[in-house]
Amino acid sequence: MDRLENPYRPGAGTAPPALLGRDELIDAFGVTMRRALGRRPGKSYMPIGLRGVGKTVLLNRFAEIAEQEGSDVAFIEAPENGDFRLLLAVRLRKILLTLNAKGPARRVINKALGVLQSFTYHLPDGSSISIGVDAIAGSADSGLLSEDLTDVLVATGEAAAAAGTGLLLAIDEVQYLETDELAALITAIHRTTQLDLPIVLVGAGLPQLPGLTGEAKSYAERPFDFPLIGSLGQTDASDAISIPAAELGVAFEPDAVELIVAESRGYPYFLQEWGFHVWNLSGSSPISIDDVRAARSSVIDQLDRNFFLVRLDRLTPKEKDYLRAMAELGPGPHRSGDIAAELGVRVESVAPRRSGLIVKGMIYSPAHGDTAFTVPLFDEFLKRTVPSERNDE
Repeated sequence: MDRLENPYRPGAGTAPPALLGRDELIDAFGVTMRRALGRRPGKSYMPIGLRGVGKTVLLNRFAEIAEQEGSDVAFIEAPENGDFRLLLAVRLRKILLTLNAKGPARRVINKALGVLQSFTYHLPDGSSISIGVDAIAGSADSGLLSEDLTDVLVATGEAAAAAGTGLLLAIDEVQYLETDELAALITAIHRTTQLDLPIVLVGAGLPQLPGLTGEAKSYAERPFDFPLIGSLGQTDASDAISIPAAELGVAFEPDAVELIVAESRGYPYFLQEWGFHVWNLSGSSPISIDDVRAARSSVIDQLDRNFFLVRLDRLTPKEKDYLRAMAELGPGPHRSGDIAAELGVRVESVAPRRSGLIVKGMIYSPAHGDTAFTVPLFDEFLKRTVPSERNDE
């Protein structure tokens, strides 16, 4: 097969050749964005799911829709170790400076720039950004993040409305926001919605996100929907493999597609890796089940070195032991007591390890006392690559 024509695109946030299984959510977002632009904003979205299900791809699609509808977009990847406020200020600065309006609308935009200038004077690292207008005393300068961020987003929403546009605030990896940052963001979006300003927030994150938002603000379930993004069903997963190939005149034998779907468990990223390697290793159309079997070692090696290992390398030896014990029990979820028993230690002694792994985004708690991997098939990877050891404490 011609590698230059390979239609499959494995990558972080890379749009697949066929975005399948998400039509309902995409259509619903389009309605939400259009209503917001008509000054009838409703709930914002926070899609949640495991790694590799296509949350970032969805955010990018939402951004495309917003731009097509005439809205500006501020796209931010929440920093695991950094300042979200600075990133937000930089994105909003760019948008406000490019808003095109005259007369009274121009004054509203300049006011928003002045509020943003005030906000930047209170960045935690002491830095500020150049905006070119005077700060407005009494706005976004209290030092209280929830109050100041609300001032900024309200002023930005008013400026967008005056200019005849809107704002989509798209934030990836929301679970990495500090509690005060998340609480302030919820408060600000709640207020802009009350004021019928044309702002929509979409924030993608891991499955623990609803719990984190609830801890940050007790009313978080009201301004947000948390659609669960999972693996693709059998039909959509099969189509994700067969349709891109068919568009290039290449066919897959049915049992070849069936094996790819089974091996990938229907997870979009894994499907792309399988499709990519099978295409490159196949000689001609139709692609057979033997071609898929021949590609298995290449796919597993690629996933181990680039998808799984980069996450494992961030962990301490004891954190790796904890995850290896989880893997020994299977895909999960698992009770905390069972994991401790597998390690041969008391539950209380490994609680800090569990908390640290949750913070790092490696595991989450789907229910009280339960623990599950945030990375699909991570248990299989650990069994392949990490020796099973019990560390007494």
